[in-house]
Amino acid sequence: MTWLLEPLSYPFMLRGLAAGALVGVVCAVVGTYVVLRGMAFFGDALAHTVLPGVALGYILSGGERASLFWWALGTAILASLGIGALSRNARIKEDTAIGVIFAGMFALGIALISTVRSYAVDLSHFLFGDVLGVTNRDLILTAVFGGIVLFLVFIFYKEFLTLSFDPVLAATLRMPVGLLNNLLLALIAVTVAVSMQTVGVALMVAMLVTPAATAYLLTRRLWKMMVVAAIIGAASSVTGLYFSYYLNIASGAAIVLTATAIFIVVFLFNPRQGALRRG
Repeated sequence: MTWLLEPLSYPFMLRGLAAGALVGVVCAVVGTYVVLRGMAFFGDALAHTVLPGVALGYILSGGERASLFWWALGTAILASLGIGALSRNARIKEDTAIGVIFAGMFALGIALISTVRSYAVDLSHFLFGDVLGVTNRDLILTAVFGGIVLFLVFIFYKEFLTLSFDPVLAATLRMPVGLLNNLLLALIAVTVAVSMQTVGVALMVAMLVTPAATAYLLTRRLWKMMVVAAIIGAASSVTGLYFSYYLNIASGAAIVLTATAIFIVVFLFNPRQGALRRG
């Protein structure tokens, strides 16, 4: 059991495991809606749109990292609502609106980062993740905002369920469809912000999509899909961190590769519709 207990002797590893498990659960639960509604491109775009906010916050704070979460959070929420507003325009399709804002915000982020001489050292962890650099403050923020996201998903479970599977019925029942859509976009934005340090901007979409996609192969009930996805997300984070510790590889990449490996195994061998079993 030495291999299992040795990493736990380091406080940074304990904080990383806790943060990874929290992020894995939150991303997986919110990711079920991303998968069901075909919003993977939206999640990818939103993850990249936080870049200018992070860069601007870094410049204005003189390199102080403590405030960067709030800049990322504000930018993600504004970008998500902006995409929602553009996509409601009948003349512009949703994927077009996402592409326009994604490209523009990402280019702005690169432009801002290029003005910071030490960006390669100081901002790279936002691109590729730095879960082992999580502080107690980061862990508290992750727990608080992650808890808020999960609470709102629970409160509006029936509304989001109806909206995801039958938008026409939702409108017929006089549900506030526009408000609910904006709320869901905002929840995805908050999830992106709280997950940024764990897996980074570049790999964020994987944690939103992969555990939920794996769960989708195993069950067709939404609440079961959320539970299975949360277990897979948390297990991927913890297992990935152990791989990162012993193989000396980037923690964010290790987490995503673990989740991807689980997806491939389930896709090939799951008893309901595994690709190899069908063959």
